Amino acid sequence: MIDIKIKTIYPNFLIMTRTRLIKCFLFLFFIGFNSCNTIESADNQISDQKKEIKVVNVTQHDGRPFSTGQSTSIAAAKYVANPGGGVMMQAFYWDVPSGGNWWNTVNSKITDWGNAGIGSIWLPPVSKGQNGPFSMGYDPCDYFDFGDFNQNGSTETRFGSRTELVSLITKAHTENMQVYADIVINHCSGGKSEANPFTGGNTYTNFTTIASGKFKRTYSDFYKNSFGNNDEGSFGGYPDLCHQAQNVKDWLWLRTDGVGKFYKNTMKFDGWRFDYVKGYAAGVVNQWKTNVGGFSIGEYWDANVNLLEAWANAANSSVFDFACYYKMHDAFDGNNLALLNDDMMWKRNPYKAVTFVSNHDTNLIWNKNLAYAYILTAEGYPTIFYRDYEEWLDKAKLNNLIWIHNNKATGTTSILYADNDEYVARRNGYNGNPGLIVYLNNSSSWLERWVPTNWSNTQIKDFTGNSNWYPTTQAGTWVKIQCPPNSYTVWSVNM
Repeated sequence: MIDIKIKTIYPNFLIMTRTRLIKCFLFLFFIGFNSCNTIESADNQISDQKKEIKVVNVTQHDGRPFSTGQSTSIAAAKYVANPGGGVMMQAFYWDVPSGGNWWNTVNSKITDWGNAGIGSIWLPPVSKGQNGPFSMGYDPCDYFDFGDFNQNGSTETRFGSRTELVSLITKAHTENMQVYADIVINHCSGGKSEANPFTGGNTYTNFTTIASGKFKRTYSDFYKNSFGNNDEGSFGGYPDLCHQAQNVKDWLWLRTDGVGKFYKNTMKFDGWRFDYVKGYAAGVVNQWKTNVGGFSIGEYWDANVNLLEAWANAANSSVFDFACYYKMHDAFDGNNLALLNDDMMWKRNPYKAVTFVSNHDTNLIWNKNLAYAYILTAEGYPTIFYRDYEEWLDKAKLNNLIWIHNNKATGTTSILYADNDEYVARRNGYNGNPGLIVYLNNSSSWLERWVPTNWSNTQIKDFTGNSNWYPTTQAGTWVKIQCPPNSYTVWSVNM
């Protein structure tokens, strides 16, 4: 009986076992097949992303950081400590509060700015303008009245007294920061009327009674005169200074007690922001640099990068990168980050390019967070606008980007990927500093992308804190990084 039951049951058991085995086999085959397909699909996706990457090296140089050619050993300390170079603060905006307290306001912020990594500050024109206590300084009358003399309706300038200005400059130098003066030498304002034989009428070109008694001017120092009818450009109908006139050259840059050397050696300015340089020859700035020295930036307001480069070379000066400014506006606000592939001054010559997101004259860019992430990880000399930093944007995020710029934004630049929503670029490192990879996302979704790095088998992290990934690069240096919507991440070696 037992044998019979065994013989009867066993074949059924075999049938059930075979059926189950076949089902298990088919199930495992199906899972394996689909797993292979999933892996193959993922591999294809990675492969496709890698095929999209065409590394474009946009700068070719030895990788050294931007330098202002600082004129004081005190100021040099700030740049020695920052492998990525310096960051400048525009320390004013149009129509700052009048009443003579602005120098004190700026002075109160200098220590915090220095601690955040700001290496220099750009001040508005410091001398008395025609509009006295209401002047922003762009209507210069007496170049040697820093708030000393009762003329044009006040003793102090709109910003304060000479004592307060000197205190501000001294404090900045104590904090290892440079100070740049805004220099307006295209035109003057506030002269008295005088008969002008070159015009056949009267012009407001008599500056012989200015309170300081220095740099007196008459009609012979302005166009039209014996040197001709005009120079490169005039502004707003103001008397247009003639830089060919010997009196003008002497008082602007040749005399030891003239404007340039007095501002540098007595007032202790470290450099210059030249206003409206389209109005006179680039050689004027070149001669100023040769005779006075100091770092300089020209306001050559033009998006044409060829003109920017030509002016910077002829003037031996840095220039504001308006080409970059307008491309950022089109890219970030027009939702086409591929435009960041286009030509800009910082790509032509990063050592003569001063980048910015907004200033006292123009405030076009709406998507400022991405714009600041762009210029503070790119080459050139980035500038932060006072109101963006102190009023309009997240100061902690800007401080983080300043730190990244100073500590990680080193070396030449390679653009890795760009389309409407994404921009990925790599700073290739310098002098032992590993550089970084910046990922900008202008879309409403999280994005991920495989990119080539300069690091093999190395853990990296996002130094902005916008991603909590800690990926490790492959042996072939590739790694997948991510970026939140409408935001940015900046990746470098986790050290």
